[in-house]
Amino acid sequence: MFSVLKPLPTDPILGLMAAYKQDTNPNKIDLGVGVYKDELGNTPVLKAVKKAEAFRLENETSKSYIGLAGNLDYCQKMESLLLGEHKTLLANRVRTAQAPGGTGALRVAAEFIMRCNPKATVWVTTPTWANHISLFEAAGLTVKEYPYYDYENKDLLFDEMINTLKQVPKGDVVLLHACCHNPSGMDLNEAQWKVVAELAKEVGFTPLVDIAYQGFGSSLEEDARGLRILADAVEELIICSSCSKNFGLYRERIGACSLIAKDSATADISNSVLLSVVRSIYSMPPAHGADIVNTILSSTELTQMWHQELDEMRSRINGLRTLIKETLATKDIAQDFSFIERQHGMFSFLGINKEQITRLQKEYGIYIVGSSRVNVAGVSDANIEYFANAVADVCKS
Repeated sequence: MFSVLKPLPTDPILGLMAAYKQDTNPNKIDLGVGVYKDELGNTPVLKAVKKAEAFRLENETSKSYIGLAGNLDYCQKMESLLLGEHKTLLANRVRTAQAPGGTGALRVAAEFIMRCNPKATVWVTTPTWANHISLFEAAGLTVKEYPYYDYENKDLLFDEMINTLKQVPKGDVVLLHACCHNPSGMDLNEAQWKVVAELAKEVGFTPLVDIAYQGFGSSLEEDARGLRILADAVEELIICSSCSKNFGLYRERIGACSLIAKDSATADISNSVLLSVVRSIYSMPPAHGADIVNTILSSTELTQMWHQELDEMRSRINGLRTLIKETLATKDIAQDFSFIERQHGMFSFLGINKEQITRLQKEYGIYIVGSSRVNVAGVSDANIEYFANAVADVCKS
């Protein structure tokens, strides 16, 4: 049976990671991988996480299964983190299942959509996180794209986006990035979110919000504002969230898939289908990541510590955006990089071509995804001059 298989191409980002590890250039810089890095280039374990883990180690009494929905206290706290004291929670319209990371939440959502409407098309931004498309197509769903990012002007194509979404058939699903759009870093503002919310209500498509970077853009509250505006307007909403970035729990694979239904009875029915999907994919989620998050959010002391650490990570990213813009501006490059400072989260398109990207890698050991997406957290005070000089060289040549 296996003999009929043909090798598939390596994931570009994974291939980039492998090439970076083999590179012997002492000045090499990894701007491809999608994880937060500190000034030393490390992805640290947060102090609040270490304290929560120590508490769990001392107090855990069982390694038994935790149920299809996972840790229910964790699920409740994730709902509060995402929605605050929203009317949908007060009306008991929200149901949540713990999931193995944001990717697991998206795959559960895809299978849930397939159960609801096998003919539904899922609409994603152009561009979007590459795995979005494969996740939905793997579930048997059709995927189409709508305009979002203007590569030439480094801005949103909002009018084009709205004109396309007006044509989306009722019953289709529109995926929206809540904040820190991956890969462009360009986010909707509050007024634009309100336009999208009213359009969803008018046209009848179901929004699916991917919120993988809450707290990395402006604040925990501001980064969830668009999500809450949608929840104000529509009867049905799907939310896929992740604790990989804001809690630094990448390898623990902890996320959630939340459903908002028109009423409590419909929410119960929807939840039964959601849990059936979970049972058919991985049955029971792992406990450790959810225990960590729940322990932190159950403690005033640990929550405050986490808020401070999250604020520091966000402040560093925003500071790096300014540093990159200002340093490149001193290099006498014709290209304007000021857009980098206006964007949010870890990612931006540098806006250079494939030949320049290849030169950065081969001549300078600077690794960037082929689309020119960079993880700004890979830049530091120590390497900014090397990075800026390299970019200047390939842009001028």
